[in-house]
Amino acid sequence: MPIELVTIPCLSDNYAYLCHDAETKQTLLIDAPEAKPILAALDRRDWDLNEIFLTHHHDDHIAGVAEILRNHDAKVTGAAADRDRLPNLDRAVKEGDTVSLGAESGTVWDVSGHTVGHIALYFEASKLVFTADSLMACGCGRLFEGTAEQMWASLCKYAQCPDETLVCSGHEYTLSNVKFAASVDPDNASLQRRISDTAAARASKQPTVPSTMGLERATNPFLRPNSPEIRTILGMQTQTDAEVFAEIRRRKDNF
Repeated sequence: MPIELVTIPCLSDNYAYLCHDAETKQTLLIDAPEAKPILAALDRRDWDLNEIFLTHHHDDHIAGVAEILRNHDAKVTGAAADRDRLPNLDRAVKEGDTVSLGAESGTVWDVSGHTVGHIALYFEASKLVFTADSLMACGCGRLFEGTAEQMWASLCKYAQCPDETLVCSGHEYTLSNVKFAASVDPDNASLQRRISDTAAARASKQPTVPSTMGLERATNPFLRPNSPEIRTILGMQTQTDAEVFAEIRRRKDNF
């Protein structure tokens, strides 16, 4: 039986995620931007929380941990490389470690770039990948700590995910991201459809997250530095993918 996924809007534009295994009744939380909506989601379903997986140390991903732990006896898992900036960890993980939920295991990836020590979690069988602020809906996180080369290498790890994989990212930034994407990929018909779909969803206050890996591959410029069309727009036909990615990120920072 696949993992049951609950997407929880938090703060002004964050998302947290609950993953639940119906057979064992185990529940895993991905990030804790604020406690109140997460606790409410657990209470509505009468779920006990077993584990909190933290993707990185930014406050809008960890601020709710203490209050959640006052209500649920959950263990906290996060990156060994970032443990000094995270709440007290019960388990410190690194690239290639696994996190179990029922009979399924998720693989931990180091996706440094937005921060050094940012991690993602991929459940291959259920086709879920929790990317937080590394890969976003039609975007990627700012390079607050890492280099463009680090971030491009991190984004390349998502290439192994099938098109139908749900990309569970950390923010509702899609509308601004698709508008920027059109500035470097204006003739992409799939992107134009996504712009219309995103605008309609947001106008009706519907979330645009999670997305799918297939949609990201087709429309997200940060995954498409090898696109001849994007390279022509940028005047970078002969540069490496990492160099083209760096220029796309620079332009987004100034958009």
